[in-house]
Amino acid sequence: MIGSLRGAVIDRPAAGEVVVETGGVGYRVSVPPPFAQDLVRSASPVLIYVHTHVREDAIVLYGFAHADERRCFEALLGAHGVGPSLAMAILSSLSPATLSTAVLEDDLDTLCRVPGVGKKTAARLLIELEARFGLPSLEEEPGPNGGVSPHAEARAALLELGYQPEEVRGALEAVGGEPPVEELIRSALRQLAHR
Repeated sequence: MIGSLRGAVIDRPAAGEVVVETGGVGYRVSVPPPFAQDLVRSASPVLIYVHTHVREDAIVLYGFAHADERRCFEALLGAHGVGPSLAMAILSSLSPATLSTAVLEDDLDTLCRVPGVGKKTAARLLIELEARFGLPSLEEEPGPNGGVSPHAEARAALLELGYQPEEVRGALEAVGGEPPVEELIRSALRQLAHR
């Protein structure tokens, strides 16, 4: 697998693609459009962090300016229903820091600004990426005995039932306190039924 390329940009065959020559070989790499423009303007050798994507019919290289962008791309690819095109569209619109903040804050609106991402896809991505990015969740503070808190367990159960992250957060905040998990879920379900 190719992890990075250092060389000269010798061609830009299409929007979002560059050819980087290294060791006498030209590698065609798909990159986010803003990064492609920076690469074409660069007269000095460039360093591109690469994800090698292998399919039955092709081997495609996806390149990024920074290693954290490549990590985000790979995390996005691991999410259900996200292919390289959508992952690249997300990273063309959002920086890794913006994406991480959106995931941490359950910010649907930020993800919905990406072309091709609707509310359902954004809600699913928020849930899946939270685990993939290893971000702390506000409800996932340790419980009194060092285990998972009742709020974290209730949140996971309600999300599993198909409720949206913002609905779950609102319902759990409305319940308040620290009742046992079963009571917390029942109370939150009552709150959700009234909305």
